[in-house]
Amino acid sequence: MPEIAEVARCVHFLRRHLLGKKIAKVSAPDDANVFGKVKCSGPAFEEAVTGRTVTSVGSQGKYFWITFDRPPHAVMHLGMSGWVHIKGDKTAYTNYYKNAKDSEADAWPPKHWRFLLSTNDSPAVEAAFTDPRRFGRVRLVDCPAESIRSHSPLKENGPDPVVDADVFTEEYLAERMLARRTPVKAFLLDQTNVSGIGNWVADEVLFQARLHPGQQVNDLTPAQVTRLYECVRDVCGTAVEVLGDSDRFPDDWLFNHRWGKKTSKKGGAPTLPSGEELAFVTVAGRTSCIAPALQKKTGQAALAEAEVEAPPVEPESPPGRIRRFRRVTNSSEDEQSEEEGQASKSKRAKGKGKRKQADDDRTTRGGKRPRVEKDDKSAGGGSPGLLRAVNSQPGRPGRVSRLRRIRNSSEEDLSQGEFRAKRKAREEAKTRGS
Repeated sequence: MPEIAEVARCVHFLRRHLLGKKIAKVSAPDDANVFGKVKCSGPAFEEAVTGRTVTSVGSQGKYFWITFDRPPHAVMHLGMSGWVHIKGDKTAYTNYYKNAKDSEADAWPPKHWRFLLSTNDSPAVEAAFTDPRRFGRVRLVDCPAESIRSHSPLKENGPDPVVDADVFTEEYLAERMLARRTPVKAFLLDQTNVSGIGNWVADEVLFQARLHPGQQVNDLTPAQVTRLYECVRDVCGTAVEVLGDSDRFPDDWLFNHRWGKKTSKKGGAPTLPSGEELAFVTVAGRTSCIAPALQKKTGQAALAEAEVEAPPVEPESPPGRIRRFRRVTNSSEDEQSEEEGQASKSKRAKGKGKRKQADDDRTTRGGKRPRVEKDDKSAGGGSPGLLRAVNSQPGRPGRVSRLRRIRNSSEEDLSQGEFRAKRKAREEAKTRGS
């Protein structure tokens, strides 16, 4: 997102080419986002600006404006990708022209334009406001030019650290911080506190001040507040002075390394020339680049972080008591395991008894067990006779198979000779009976 330095660059070129000029022609197709979101429209903008003379161009943080010889005046915001182009002049940065195709870099009107202006000069000066993502805003403010900053949206924003150097003082910063309990990164990004600071400027300020972005503002020492104030003035002032041209930023700035290809090892984290690794953390919902070795939390924030990260400490006990406690604990665990084992065995035994009872129940009819009689006619006197079910029902496999098991088990108890004798006796008895 364009920040204080990028806005200053746009203002620089608008002043150079439009200040004192009369706008002869305006083209502004209606856009529901760029114009509509701020209760304006393309046709209304055309009507208000055509024929007007530019009297001033100014900025406050991320907002900039063009005032005319009579109201209304144009107040603009670049959003995420907005920019101002002047035909015949390179207003954008070097990388823009490196990445753009030759046909796009020299084309007019430029791609994604939202309004076009041309003066009555010969040759005419032509300017364009472009915005590919359409997060930019263009509105009309109906007020005297000298009081434009007393009207929305400018009046809701804090002082610009460069333009409003007489307002943005160390006392102002300390007073604003004292009443808040918020991370310093979130404080800097809040445009009601300071205008113009975005993500990369805030990271640069905190790196130069050696402050962690998660440090609470009401926990800063007076020395830290002083250092922060000086770094805000220095970083913003330097960035505006070079019109946001990163090729002219100081070598020790974090900006030159956070997106660089220099790493501690292949595929590793970016590093500073001094060797400190850079890391990315999320604070207040925004990604922050820091040098952990140089930017550490202090005060209450550091204590709170240490309490969270510290492992629980067990109270010390004499070695003898520890060993005795372990023996008692182990013996208790052994007794508990033995009791659990006995209970498990008891449960298994009960389970077997239930299964046996179920088998027996399947051999009954009407709740009665089958009567079993010995065959008195069996040979051999003292040897057991064959068992015969009296009230067993035919056709029920469970009872037949059980009877066969009984007969087979009885026959297995006899020797082979005895078995033959018994079988012969049964056959003879059967013959006599018939």
